[in-house]
Amino acid sequence: MKSNEPRTPEPGEETPTSIGALAERFGLATQVLRHRESVGLLAPARDAAGRRRYGAADRTRVAVILRAKEAGLSLDAIRALTAATADAARCRDLLRAEAEALRTRIAAAQASLDILECALTCDHEDVTGCARFRQVAAPRAAPQG
Repeated sequence: MKSNEPRTPEPGEETPTSIGALAERFGLATQVLRHRESVGLLAPARDAAGRRRYGAADRTRVAVILRAKEAGLSLDAIRALTAATADAARCRDLLRAEAEALRTRIAAAQASLDILECALTCDHEDVTGCARFRQVAAPRAAPQG
């Protein structure tokens, strides 16, 4: 059977869903799923009328793509990591680089949160006059070498 031909689900197996139902499930616009298909991240089966039919593996793949996007990965990086022919060593190198970039973004976000929390607890009318606030902000204010 070709992958675009409809198949009968096995007993206990979920019936494939439409693009609209899958988009709704993940809070996405249908265009997002179509775009991810056009760049090679999704390859849904088609029914006899040519409509996309998404199964459990497709739902898992969408979840992986969304999580990877939340981590800051580009669609190109996600495609490289999820390709059936992906080179394991290249994937590890890419993951290491992405993990380091994410650590950098997390550190920057934490520093920003520290400044906000310091300002929220400050009694000074102008927080820049607060010695504690200046101390928290100092690393950002330091000259770049």
